[in-house]
Amino acid sequence: MKIISWNTNGLRATAKQGHFTPLFDTYKPDIVCLQETKAEPEQLAEEVRNYFGYNSYFAHSKVKKGYSGVAVYTKIKPEKVEGLGIPEFDDEGRTLVLYFNTPKEKIKKWILVNSYFPNGGGGPVRLDYKLRFYDAFLKFVDKKKKLGYSVIFTGDVNTAHEAIDLARPKENVENTGFLPVERAWISKVIEHGYVDTFRTLYPTKKDMYSYWDQKTGARKRNVGWRIDYFFVSEDIINRVEDSSMITDYLGSDHCPIVLDISR
Repeated sequence: MKIISWNTNGLRATAKQGHFTPLFDTYKPDIVCLQETKAEPEQLAEEVRNYFGYNSYFAHSKVKKGYSGVAVYTKIKPEKVEGLGIPEFDDEGRTLVLYFNTPKEKIKKWILVNSYFPNGGGGPVRLDYKLRFYDAFLKFVDKKKKLGYSVIFTGDVNTAHEAIDLARPKENVENTGFLPVERAWISKVIEHGYVDTFRTLYPTKKDMYSYWDQKTGARKRNVGWRIDYFFVSEDIINRVEDSSMITDYLGSDHCPIVLDISR
C-alpha cells in the first residue's frame, strides 16, 4: 500500500497549475492525504472533488474562508470518517480520521489520521493553541490504540524534531517550529509508541527536507525543514517497506512524502 501526504498550500491553485493529477497518475498511490487545502469541497473542480477511482473526504475551516483544510483520497473505502471530536480544533478543518477493517490483511483494524497541525507563529496565543492541539491529538490516537487499532498518522506537524531535521538549527532554536517545547512533544509521541518512519529507516541521512521558505528562494539552496511526517504505531513498523520524500515535486512550499507499507 502506498500512501502520499502533501501540504498543497492551496488545493485550487495546485490543480490550476497542473500539479494535482500527476500526483495520482505518476505515483499511483492507494491513498493521498492533503493538508492546507484552503477550500470547501464545492469550490473545487469536479475532477478534484471526485477523483476517478478514489473515495474522497474533506474537512474545511468553519472560522475563516481560504484557511487550513484537509482532504483524503482513498481506493480503500473506510468504515467511518470523522474529526477529533473537539469543536475548537475541528472547526479549523485540521483533521480527518479514517477507520478501516481489513480482516483478510495482516493489518486488520487500523486508523489513518491526516492532520494539518497548527503553526505556532503569531504570538503566544497561537503557540498555546498549537500545544493544546498537540496534547489533544496524542490523547486521541492513544485512546484508539488502546481500543485495538493500529495507527498511521501523517501530515504537516509544523515542527522539526532534531537538529538533523533542518538546515539551520542554531539560528532557529528560539523560533516556533524548533522550540524545545514543540520538539519535546515529538519525543513524547515516540515514547508513547509511535515511530517516525523516515528517521527510523534513515537515522543519519542529512539534507532531507519537506518544506522550504518561498520568499527567500530557500528550495534552490535546500535550506529547508523536515516538518512533514509519517508515524506508525510500533505494532506495524515491521510492515513498513519505505518512507521517502519526492523532493523534486513542485506546486507548493512543501514536497509530498511517501509511505510504502504492506498490509
